[in-house]
Amino acid sequence: MTKTTTKVLILGASGQIARRAIQMLGERQDVEQTLLVRDPKKLASTEPANARITIGDVMDKKLLPELMEGQDVVYANLAGDVDKQTAHILTAMKTKGVKRLIFVNSLGVYDEVPGKFGEWNRNEIGQYLPPYRKSADLIEASDADYTILRAAWLQDEDEVDYEITRRDEPFKGTEVSRKSVAALVAELVVNPDRLVRANVGVNKPNTDGDKPAFV
Repeated sequence: MTKTTTKVLILGASGQIARRAIQMLGERQDVEQTLLVRDPKKLASTEPANARITIGDVMDKKLLPELMEGQDVVYANLAGDVDKQTAHILTAMKTKGVKRLIFVNSLGVYDEVPGKFGEWNRNEIGQYLPPYRKSADLIEASDADYTILRAAWLQDEDEVDYEITRRDEPFKGTEVSRKSVAALVAELVVNPDRLVRANVGVNKPNTDGDKPAFV
């Protein structure tokens, strides 16, 4: 019998990209969303009917495995100690037999951003990148069916316009809309066989420059 519903656990569900992805996935009757948030006040309060909210922390050793039970996809959109969070998520996934992981990371973790923009990016966020690099390394060393999304500098244009670069390619462009990243996440949730064990940069085409236009 064909499986008709995709169950997705969204970690960091109050984040700006995640909130957009939740609304996009809310339009689908074949998706069930579980949203983990620390502060429910940060949610849009217009969550779709196919989403249920759980209040708690991703580092909760009891809660996360419970939420992982029966999920098809885990989508993580986190900040801070992402390396520790990643290790905890991977352990919980392995324990519960969940394979598919979509993880939003950052540009620059491999020093893959060329030219003057690369220098500017390094000066702006280089000090914050080591946990993100470690997170990516942990995911790639795991047996998860992962997609790592290294997003360019984020802006709030109401547009879906993006291209991707592979892990071994120089990063393109300087910026991308949060809506674009959310659209890619939603597409991967619905089509979990795409970009499996892929680590890609995500940018808006034709935005090359010394720094993002909106800075």
